[in-house]
Amino acid sequence: MPVEAGIYRVNRVVNHEKVAVQVGEAGEEPLTTTFVDYATNPREITLRSISSIVDIHTRVSDLYSSPHDQVAEQLRLTIETVKERQEHELINNEEYGLLSQVTPEQRISTLSGPPTPDDLDSLITKVWKTPSFFLTHPEGVAAFGREATRRGVPPVVTDLFGGRFLTWRGIPIIPSDKVPVENGETTFLLVRTGEERQGVVGLFQPGLVGEQSPGLSVRFSGIDKSAIASYLVSLYSALAVLTDDSLAVLDGVKVGVFHEYE
Repeated sequence: MPVEAGIYRVNRVVNHEKVAVQVGEAGEEPLTTTFVDYATNPREITLRSISSIVDIHTRVSDLYSSPHDQVAEQLRLTIETVKERQEHELINNEEYGLLSQVTPEQRISTLSGPPTPDDLDSLITKVWKTPSFFLTHPEGVAAFGREATRRGVPPVVTDLFGGRFLTWRGIPIIPSDKVPVENGETTFLLVRTGEERQGVVGLFQPGLVGEQSPGLSVRFSGIDKSAIASYLVSLYSALAVLTDDSLAVLDGVKVGVFHEYE
């Protein structure tokens, strides 16, 4: 979602219960008056940058760019690393990461440790309005697959983004190795996305100089006296959770439980 001047303001309603409505009945009773009370000081989320400078000697780019363009390949690998760090920050950043924005009411724990179908069903009750996807570590995906198969309800596989993913209740389970695993435990997140759904939205700055994709720019910074050409790679991004019920977490998910089958 594009932002202006690198800042996004999250407008929150103070109390939904104060919005009064009236059910029509016979007669001509006066209609109820009401108003929506928004927070006077909304939270402001500032885009954060992930940057790197790629230095390439002109001799290398001149002599060793066949069959592969040295500049293009080194920039491609740097961009991949920057995007990997972006994924880590979107999940773990203490200010705007998903894990740091979950409210206490939207956190639950597993029933017995391993991620069972019952646990994921409980998570769905927290984000029941058009949930978009589960997110967990690959070991969490494998652990849920074992528990569901043991119950006799192996997860359905679906095609998404050119890959194949497990699903539960029709909701895809997206793996990410940026979801932390500590002491044999990880977490499952359930996310609703989109501004129109009042969910979680990704933020970026449009119209950057040297823009390669939303929020990502590559700029040539010049050649110094040692014939070193420099390229500045910058990525600006953040996340905003528009409503509390668009994000929930299942904590204490054990990933090291295995079963024996006859």
